[in-house]
Amino acid sequence: MNVVDSSGWLEYFADGPNAGLFAVPLKNAKELLVPSITIFEVFKVVCRLRGEDQALQAAALMQQGKVVDLTAAIALQAAKTSLDLKLPMADSIILATARLHNGLLWTQDDDFQGIPGVKYFAKS
Repeated sequence: MNVVDSSGWLEYFADGPNAGLFAVPLKNAKELLVPSITIFEVFKVVCRLRGEDQALQAAALMQQGKVVDLTAAIALQAAKTSLDLKLPMADSIILATARLHNGLLWTQDDDFQGIPGVKYFAKS
């Protein structure tokens, strides 16, 4: 299973330099897990930059993967992950979601650099 964090989704939607790297997991919806918090983050950014219609289209595309809601188990694991790795709340929820589903997290967020179970790409 694959999880793409918000930075990867935004890079893909903006067709940025690393978009092709994130296309690999994003085009395989059967193996894609989408933490609900990434929908929040991506919708907010796209809405601010491109308007609500574009944001709704982005959210619809994201929901082609399996959306994973924040459960008590994920919240507890995320809190522990946040403390252990000093990650912000959203990042820890995304990483905990990937780990609890034996998934690989794809990102270009520097906060994840060097963490096991993460496929990190430096921003170009």
